[in-house]
Formats: sequence, structure tokens, C-alpha cells
Amino acid sequence: MNRWIFYLFGILLLTAGCPPAYTAEPAAGKTQNLAEYSAAVEDQYIIGPEDILDIFVWKEEAVTKTVPVRIDGKISLPLVNDIQAAGLTPLQLKEVIAEKLKNYIENPTVTVTVIEANSYKIFITGEVRNPGVMRIRSQTTLLRVITSVGGFTEWANKRSILIITTDEKGEEKRMTVNYNRIVNGKDPDPVINRGDTIVVR
Repeated sequence: MNRWIFYLFGILLLTAGCPPAYTAEPAAGKTQNLAEYSAAVEDQYIIGPEDILDIFVWKEEAVTKTVPVRIDGKISLPLVNDIQAAGLTPLQLKEVIAEKLKNYIENPTVTVTVIEANSYKIFITGEVRNPGVMRIRSQTTLLRVITSVGGFTEWANKRSILIITTDEKGEEKRMTVNYNRIVNGKDPDPVINRGDTIVVR
């Protein structure tokens, strides 16, 4: 009996100094870094038509609205009517709204959140695993797009991929790229922007 008591006492001494194997609380530094990253992504996002925005004005329920960005790039809010939203980041739009509300509200506190990012769409068709419409948060690259759609089918011509884009003047431009040369580092990985179309033949 004494031997068993001595044995159990020894186990308790060994485990008492051991740290727990798991903790449910995340490290404070990691949580802060994730929050900063999310905020940075949100501030870099360029608002476009069909996006859905949540406009929150502190203590002003009449002006706090969830609104769509119209095809003309504008949103409508009480008091200030139409505001150009497309082409701005959420932070820039927040400042525009706050400035306009100053005529009606003292020191307005405004928050703009993109709750549906519908405008950042690209189109990929042809010999890829999952062709169709792909939503992105910001500009990306061809290699990332191909990875996101599951890669090529066995019939894909990787040496002749067509990228159709539209410049700032609204003119369509076409470019043919060689996927193999890009992967091997011989050609740069082309940037894919909102509205671009990728055709894999």
C-alpha cells in the first residue's frame, strides 16, 4: 500500500511542472496581426458597381444604410443623395460621406464596410478544370488564377493562353502568353485585373 502511495505521489510531482498541452486563448500578438491584415485588405479594396456596402453612421439610424453600388458607380444616402463610390476605397468613401454629412450632423462618425464584393470578377473559359466566373478581392496573377480553378485539363495548350483586358479608355486589348515560360521564370507572371477574361485553348 505504501509503495502505491509513493508511486502516485511521484507521478503528481512530475506532472505538476509540465505546461498544459493546449490553450484555448490565441496569442495576443497574433490576434492583433490578423486584425491589422484584415484592415489593410479592406482599405486597399477598390469599390465597384454591384458591390453591397454597409454605411454605418454612429447614433444616426436614419442615415445608416446597406446600399448597392449602382451601375453608374454611385450610391444613394439620406440627406446627401447621390455619392460617387466606384473607384474609391472604403476609407476614402468614408471620408467623402463624413465631409458631406457635416452640413447636417455635428462631427459624424462613419464606417464603410464592403459586405458583398461583387464587382471584382474575372472570367476564365476553355481547357481548365473549373471554368466560369471567379470573384477576387484585388488584382491577382495568371498563375494564381490557374491554381484557383484547379489547373488545366489534359487537352490544354499551355503555350498559348489568351488574356483579354480593357484599358482605362475602354479599349479592348489581347495578349497571348506561354504558361510554361512563366512557370520557368523566363516570362513575367501577367497581372489579372477586374473584368479580365482568360481563354485557355
